[in-house]
This record gives sequence, structure tokens and C-alpha cells, in this order.
Amino acid sequence: MINYIYPEYEIIRNPDKCISCGVCVRQCANEVHENINKTNKVICDDSKCVNCHRCAVLCPTRAIKIVKSGNTYRENANWNCKTIDEIYKQAQSGGVLLSGMGNPENYPVYFDKILLNASQVTNPSIDPLREPMETRVFLGKRPDDIMRESNGKLINNLPPQLPLSMPIMFSAMSYGSISYNAHESLARAAAQLGILYNTGEGGLHEDFSKYGKNTIVQVASGRFGVHVGYLNAGAAVEIKMGQGAKPGIGGHLPGTKIVGDISRTRMIPEGSDAISPAPHHDIYSIEDLRQLVFSLKEATQYKKPVIVKIAAVHNITAIASGIARSGADIIAIDGFRGGTGAAPTRIRDNVGIPIELALASVDKRLRDEGIRRNVSIVVGGSIRSSADIVKAVALGADCVYIGSSALMAMGCHLCRNCHAGRCNWGIATQVPELVKRLNPDIGSKRLVNLLTAWRHEIKEMMGLMGINSIETLKGNRLMLRGVGLNEKELQILGIKHAGE
Repeated sequence: MINYIYPEYEIIRNPDKCISCGVCVRQCANEVHENINKTNKVICDDSKCVNCHRCAVLCPTRAIKIVKSGNTYRENANWNCKTIDEIYKQAQSGGVLLSGMGNPENYPVYFDKILLNASQVTNPSIDPLREPMETRVFLGKRPDDIMRESNGKLINNLPPQLPLSMPIMFSAMSYGSISYNAHESLARAAAQLGILYNTGEGGLHEDFSKYGKNTIVQVASGRFGVHVGYLNAGAAVEIKMGQGAKPGIGGHLPGTKIVGDISRTRMIPEGSDAISPAPHHDIYSIEDLRQLVFSLKEATQYKKPVIVKIAAVHNITAIASGIARSGADIIAIDGFRGGTGAAPTRIRDNVGIPIELALASVDKRLRDEGIRRNVSIVVGGSIRSSADIVKAVALGADCVYIGSSALMAMGCHLCRNCHAGRCNWGIATQVPELVKRLNPDIGSKRLVNLLTAWRHEIKEMMGLMGINSIETLKGNRLMLRGVGLNEKELQILGIKHAGE
């Protein structure tokens, strides 16, 4: 069958710099580069290139660069090149288009249209180098009042809390969708930083039980790897109802990835597809959700907070209100730009709403109903920098989840081909020779470096606002101003326009 699609990327090799060392041939898992008849001449098959940059980065003489193909179709405002190529792909395969990582389309990024306020004369700024700045947060329910004994001594009536050194956690990425070494990097970094990482829906590998106090264990619709020991192995339990990249649908890890330890950890036979149904088949109402919440609390002796993770959708405020009344301790909301190993392209790019609008709406709804103290709010879905974190907290979040930025810290180049399982950086793969490319010593160190830098920047930004703690920043929308937003957007976000 004729392939109607011209390669999206082209590999440019500088013959004056190329020394025919063969690094590009050995390093490309997609077999783009080939040594002709074992001679010194290397040729490329551009059609196999996913633009992961492995060859370009590791080329010792910088002889390779990858460029966007200049080939194009006849100009048409309605039918762009991407749309035409997708029709060709489906006409050839008859299958659903799959894509990795988050939504790449040109929708508004509201964090980029929000600016931070700064103190000047009347409310002086704070120098974080000379004065204490508190970045610690505690996630969980807050009691309605302070209780004391007859002698005035405080009674500890706090429900289970999750202490974090900073308002950041690593979001759910299952063992199977990412490699053993990637999971180890996340777990090690979380332990060193004093934060938490999330197992995702793939169960907890026995090697990582030692990181239990820094682990969130997830219960998804497929219940893979879920047992009493698993629930008690972590610091918290998360019920995954949905995720931002694919709201309303389940998950699918192909049987080719269900091998060895992954099979044992998920408690399913080798080679069998791990298919998570769209709904939990025992949850069709808030009352059903409440039953699962308290079943998990009972299984963990009421010692661990329960998180409910949902995707940001149009009726998010009503859903969040119900969850806050269900007995859950924490609500995690995932925006439509959330990353994933694989999602149907149409769903990833067209379903859900921005996390900024969802967060502001939920925080306001819970405050209006007087139940904001019932739950903490964690948000995710393309948190790209420390500035995004500060803005999210000011919009009402207690903490953020980061996923894609954590993967990039470990080496991910956003080639968005995770579903193929041939990740050249050793992250989204189970191929042994590729997994080895990610050294957990280096991966965890890079994660620690990233979040250490972000923590410094968070302190600087709080200081310039005259704020010395995350708790004071939380929901403090007076510190935010919008630029280029219409009245409705400003109203939903609950902020004023710059200049007001």
C-alpha cells in the first residue's frame, strides 16, 4: 500500500563534521540511522524519526540536526497539513489515532495571562535570604475548631495529614507505562526532597516499599495490584476516577508491556492486556464513591488520607462539592493539558477544560458552601515552572502535581511517541537495553536539582509579594492580575485586570 504521508522531520547530517563513529546507529531505537553494508557511510530513513533528539544530543561532533520537513500541501485554510495526514493515517490503518503526552493545540494558557503583584513601599517585600520563608504544606482535612483538655492542653484532633516540604508532588505514572528506573528516580527524589510520588494504577513494585512514607498508592478502575498490603504500604491512597488527558475513558497497557515484574506487580498474566474500564463498576453516584472512600479508610485503619482524582470538566464544581462531602480528604483535579503515555488523539485534544478555570471555580464553590476546610485541593495538567505553582496556589490550590516536567528533568524530549514503547531515553519503555539508558542516580539527582531550584524561586516570588508562607498565599487572589482576559474569564478566575 502506498504511504501518502511525507516524513514530518528530516535529519540533516553535516559530512564535514561526521566521523562515522556509529553512535547515531547504536543509539536510535527506531532504526532511523543505518550503516550501509557495514561501511563508514550512514544513511537515514526520515520516515521513522520521532524527533527525540537522542542522536543529535549524543553525536560527539554535533554533525546531526533534526528539522521540520519543508514539504507541504496546497494551501487551504480549512484543511491544514496535520488534519490531512491524520486522515491518511486512519484511511491506511482503520484504527484510532493514539498520542502521548499532553494536548499540544493552541488553546489559551491562562497561567501565561496572569501576573503576580509585588510589594513596594506600604507593604514591604521580604528577603528570603535573610528571613524565614515557609514552603511546607499539610494536605488533609482541617478540624472545625480547636479542642482542649480541662487543663488547657491542646487535644490533637487532626485527621491524617500528608506533610510536604514544598507544595509539589510527582503525579501518577504507573510501572509499566514508565520504566523501573524512572520509577526509582521518582521515588528516590521524593524521599530526598520530603515530598511524595504516585504509583499510578500499576501497583507498587516490592523494591520500592522502602519509600512508603513518600508514596501515594493509586486505586483505579482496573484495581491492578490492589491488596491490603498495597493500601497500607503508602502514605495515602488515591482513587482515580479520571485524568486530564482522557476524561471519561479508561486505560490500556498493551500485553507486550506486561512482562516479568510488571505482570507480578499488577497481578495479571504475562502478555495479557491491562484494560481499565471507563467507570469504576461499583461507583455510579457520590454515595457509591463514599462507600469506597470509607472501605479504603477501614482497610488502612483510618491512618491514611484518601484522595479522589478527577479530570477537569464542565461540571467540575458540582462534582468537587460531592467529593468534599463523600469523606475524601483531598481532591486532585487534572486539567486538559495533562500528560499521558497514550490517549486517543481526538479525546486528548478536544475534551476537558483548563486547570486554571477549574481550580478557581472549585475553590470558590467550596468556600461559598462552607466546606473548603473539608478537603485539600491538588491540581495538575501542565505545571511547567515555579511561577505556575505560585499562581495555582494563589488561585486556591494547596499543592500541585507535576508529571511531564518531571519526565523532562529525567531526559524526556517530548517526542510524544510513548505509546510505541521505544523511548530512546529509557523512560516510557520496558525494553531492557533502553531502560538502562536512564541511570536512577542521575535521574533522581536531576529531579532534586529541578525542585530545589523551583523551591528557591517560590521563596523569591513569595518574598516580593510580602508573603512569608504558602498558607498565606493560598487563595490570595489579590496577588494576581490578568492581562488580555475578557470579563467572563476574569470573573471565573476571581482576579482583577492589570491596572485595577
